[in-house]
Parts: sequence; structure tokens; C-alpha cells
Amino acid sequence: MSETTAPADPSRPRASEADLHRWRVTAMALCDEADLISMAGFRKDIRVDTKPDKSFVTEVDQAIEAMIRRHLRAAYPDCGLIGEEEGSDRAGASVIWYVDPIDATHNYMRGVPIFATLLAVALDGEVQLGVVSAPALRERWVAWRGGGAWRGDRRLAVSRVARIDQAQLVYGSRTADMRSNLVPGLDQTLAEAWRERGFGDFWGYMLVAEGAAEAMIETGAHTWDWAAPQVIVEEAGGRFTTVTGERRINGPSAVASNGVMHDELLTRLGRH
Repeated sequence: MSETTAPADPSRPRASEADLHRWRVTAMALCDEADLISMAGFRKDIRVDTKPDKSFVTEVDQAIEAMIRRHLRAAYPDCGLIGEEEGSDRAGASVIWYVDPIDATHNYMRGVPIFATLLAVALDGEVQLGVVSAPALRERWVAWRGGGAWRGDRRLAVSRVARIDQAQLVYGSRTADMRSNLVPGLDQTLAEAWRERGFGDFWGYMLVAEGAAEAMIETGAHTWDWAAPQVIVEEAGGRFTTVTGERRINGPSAVASNGVMHDELLTRLGRH
């Protein structure tokens, strides 16, 4: 597999090497602390509340986000913060941090070890750095613009599989995806793939970045869910867009792929 990444687009904002390094050190240290908090509560009797949207939040989610916000506000007083549990603060700032304290909270609640803390930082709307830390799996993925995507000391690269009938496609929730009416061709596309599996949340995107799957399809997530995966997939050589082909993290859907089959995949997913 190639270890190259796509050439930088000069029209997109790019942080300095000094800022990227500083943000990376900060994000890794915060994930170290978040890992300790999440593992201390994993498979333990913890408080669980229901949010207005009927999803669940644990006391661990809230503790991790509060810790991260406290440290980020002290280190970067002028930054914006957008997080799952405490909402937006200074969302118009040039530098914005995205915080998902526990991605896959429902897995965490049920004792499933596939959960992670997601951190990302954007400059003028362009995500510059992303970290996905999954302590129960003992794995961490990190990427920064121009620096590649990494799991530990291994540089990641997407697969080069070009045909749907040879591809492994992963997705979040088939029920939610079909109800969204955003991917009417999902079932037919999955049926024509070599293999399909429901690896939801951050995990599907990391499989694409590692070359273990060719595409991840999801609807209904949020910027804090997609910011870190976007830069990790792109720095591994892949593409990350909405189902309609827009390169953004604040849309209603996400398709991450190895790039080779991206356009064909979007066409197939959009077919009624």
C-alpha cells in the first residue's frame, strides 16, 4: 500500500508546524487523561442520564468533556470549543477544538470495548489535527495536515481496491441510514459489495484509514463525530464527503472511502 497522501490544496488554511506540534502535544496529553477516566468507569456502576434527543449520557462523558474544556480554555483562552455534552463556546473563533468525550457511549454503557475519545482542532474551518483514542482497544490514531495518519508508529494508508464487488463496506446504522432518505441506494450497494458489516461510530472510519475497509457510510452524526475521522482518513490518502459530494463535516451524512471508488459509491448510494 502507498504511504503517500494527496498534495496539499494551497487554497485551504494550513497551520504552522509550530502550532500543529503544540496542538498535537496538547491533544495527546488530554487523551491520556481521558483514557484514565473512561477506563476507571468502564464496566462499572456509573450514573446514566437521558438527553432531550433520547440518547444517553454517562457521568464519565461529562467528566471527560469538563476536564478537556478546562485544560483547553487555560491553554488557549481565545479558542472556540464545540463539544457533544456542553455545546458551543466562541464558535466563531479562528481556532476551534471539537470534543467528543466518548464516541460510542452506548457501547461504553453496555461494556463493549469499542469506544473512544475524539479530539480535533480546526483553523478557519479546515480541520488540522485529529486524535482518536480507544483505551479499551489499546489503540490510538492521530493525523495532522501534511504529516500523515498514524496508529502508533505505523503510518496508515487506504486500500487501492477499485471495484465495489471486491470491496468491504461498513456503515453505522442501516435503520437510521434508510430512514434518513439520504442514501436510497444503500441496500443495493451493500448487496453488490464483496462484504458488508455494521462497524459504526469512529471504528468504521479507522478501518478505512488503515486499508481494512474500502468505505464507511453514515448519516445523522455531528461535527464532533466527524472532525477527527476526516483528517485521519484524508491524511491516509482517502476522501471524506457527504453523500452529495460536499467536503465538509457539518453535513447530514458522511462517506469516507479509499478515494478510488468514491465517485462511483456516491452515485450508487444516491440511486432510488
